[in-house]
Amino acid sequence: MNVILLGPPGAGKGTQGYHLSEAYGIPVISTGDILRAAVREGTALGKEAKGYMDCGALVPDEVVIGIVRERLSQDDTKAGFILDGFPRTIAQAESLMRILREDNRPVEHVISIEVPEEELRQRLAGRRGAEGRQDDTEAAIRHRLEVYHRETAPLIAYYRQCGLLRSVMGMGIIDEVFQRMLAVL
Repeated sequence: MNVILLGPPGAGKGTQGYHLSEAYGIPVISTGDILRAAVREGTALGKEAKGYMDCGALVPDEVVIGIVRERLSQDDTKAGFILDGFPRTIAQAESLMRILREDNRPVEHVISIEVPEEELRQRLAGRRGAEGRQDDTEAAIRHRLEVYHRETAPLIAYYRQCGLLRSVMGMGIIDEVFQRMLAVL
């Protein structure tokens, strides 16, 4: 099963991705994690990404897509995968579809975790205190939500048009949300 998790920062993609991974025995692929791993391993694309990351710039699409392509070619993804944090734009989504089509491994489900904005702000502010996340300051939260609405939210309409989108309400305890996700899969 090939799944994409969509949702704004704080919606619970990482948490639910972990639970889906456990339930289905397929890996969660987080863009941030694989970028850091490529840098750590010193791959050619990792070295290129590091140059951008070191100066605080966004890693260009072609580098991110190349790293995702490398990760999706690994054996543990053959039975399926869960993408968390990728794609973030329609251009990335189109590139992903081409990559997967080459391997005859289509995206089967796109789950959009829906959470009201005020709840997102509370979750992210709480995460800052609980986890010591430096990227969850009030200004950073506001910026991340603006970027999500501008760049990533259009993917909801894109995947709805493709007939792949499943929306799940992300409110409630973790297991309630997980059960909703299982129901749409």
